[in-house]
Amino acid sequence: MPRSSRSAIDTATPGWQQELAAGINSVEELAGELDLPASLLGGSHAAGSQFPLRVPRGFVRRMRHGDPRDPLLLQIIPTARELAAHPGFVADPLDELTRLRQPGLLQKYQGRALLMVTGACAVHCRYCFRREFPYVEAGAAPGTHALALAQVARDPSIQEVILSGGDPLSLSNTRLHALLRGLEQIDHVRRIRIHSRTPVVLPERIDTGLVTSLGNCTRPIVMVLHSNHANELDATVATAVARLRDVCATVLNQSVLLRGVNDDATCLADLSQRLFEIGVLPYYIHQLDTVRGTAHFRVADRRARRLLGELAARLPGYLVPRLVRERPGMPAKEILAPVLHNPQQVT
Repeated sequence: MPRSSRSAIDTATPGWQQELAAGINSVEELAGELDLPASLLGGSHAAGSQFPLRVPRGFVRRMRHGDPRDPLLLQIIPTARELAAHPGFVADPLDELTRLRQPGLLQKYQGRALLMVTGACAVHCRYCFRREFPYVEAGAAPGTHALALAQVARDPSIQEVILSGGDPLSLSNTRLHALLRGLEQIDHVRRIRIHSRTPVVLPERIDTGLVTSLGNCTRPIVMVLHSNHANELDATVATAVARLRDVCATVLNQSVLLRGVNDDATCLADLSQRLFEIGVLPYYIHQLDTVRGTAHFRVADRRARRLLGELAARLPGYLVPRLVRERPGMPAKEILAPVLHNPQQVT
């Protein structure tokens, strides 16, 4: 695996943190930036008070002006639909709090565990399954990392550690570097996986200090990005991905199937094609986790399978992500097999 020749970690305040601090957290400002009608704002304040708006300006610049149905906008703008109650949509749909082995360490599947390293994200996605997650109680704070690492060290069955949150790339280079070095000291940890939406919404985050730290890691790094639509993947993201590919063993993508955003076979095909163009392989496309406030994004299983069947008929297998659902207590994700559609069949 390629390694960076630089050994110094950036210590100055990086530009990405300035970009993060300058992000938009006001619905009125977002509407003004995009020339959106005032009627769109109905219910936004109430929904935003429960789960605040947060989005980097660079991501907003990829949205279409004057279009309230823009697929990127729909992922981040609070709406009144989030306030409606729906049976089965709850605060902790994956029952994750019962899977905490100790504060800061969550284990759902054999052989791998999640370090909950932060509750912060560069963007607040409205469909986020951890939008109500109690990060403080779960131990996603710097003071708990040492205890979580010690627990991993005591359990030789854990061969892969996943940095999660929140978004682990919200951490500073110094803190992330310390976590990686701590994991390197555990002999039975064979791989480190990082799940992050930040390279997509804030590509400036992939700076020299981060690349250096990842490149100097003695364990293979698997980077799993999160992109839902091809319009998210502009030239700045392609540049960030190129830097990650220099130092990561594998770069994958996972998506969430979202009604009104990407529930269309052409849209999904465009996403897979664009991901491959910038050097990323599609990995999973998740059925929506039933967290409270997200029911308006749900796509029925029958339609989801049909979409993936259409995608499989259009693209080579390596560009077709697996459609999955996560269920509490199961030993692995449930694979929802695509159903191939005969275009001559009338349904």
